[in-house]
Amino acid sequence: MSTVLRPGIRTFKPRRSRITTRQQRALDNARDTPGVLLTAGDLTVVWNLGNPVVLDIGFGSAEPVVHLARAFPEQVILAVDVHTPGIGDLVDRIVADQVRQVFVIEADALELLSHLPGKLTGVRSFFPDPWPKARHHKRRLVQPAVLEAMAHTVESGGFWQLATDWDEYAESMLAVFEADPNWSGGVIDRPTWRPVTHFERRAIREGRPITDMWFTRN
Repeated sequence: MSTVLRPGIRTFKPRRSRITTRQQRALDNARDTPGVLLTAGDLTVVWNLGNPVVLDIGFGSAEPVVHLARAFPEQVILAVDVHTPGIGDLVDRIVADQVRQVFVIEADALELLSHLPGKLTGVRSFFPDPWPKARHHKRRLVQPAVLEAMAHTVESGGFWQLATDWDEYAESMLAVFEADPNWSGGVIDRPTWRPVTHFERRAIREGRPITDMWFTRN
């Protein structure tokens, strides 16, 4: 369980979807050849490269991560998710496209924080679950306890980039960040380099506006 939130509180809900033969083959091969699909005990390999490390929380599928790896070749991306088909999709793309600076781990990102062997340069969280019902707000990724934990993990001058298609969650995010002296920032124009995700395409189809935010670790 996460050591950041109360026992039993998860910021995600498991998604049950069918894994394809391609995705399963990629996972099987990666487990036989360590180096792309990591465990918490393998993380030193990421920091040993000597590049800035960016944590991508809940990437969902391969395309956004590969897009960002190409846009920022100087960064190492540690992509974390609990959705097995998406993990298989990304592992397959990393191998097929020979993407050298992306590593994947199947884990709860909040549980992972205490295992990181070094500081993060940044964090990306695109379209985290808004948990719209009030009784579920304790499961939101952006809440005071998580900001405090991230402040200990992200280096001074580092960043946390977010996007959401849920207006009330955007307002809540801003309020939580504004109340924490470790962070400064707010709403930004949509970066032209930010990839369009699956959730964003659905939001656009359904007419929900997108809010992009950028916060800096003071």
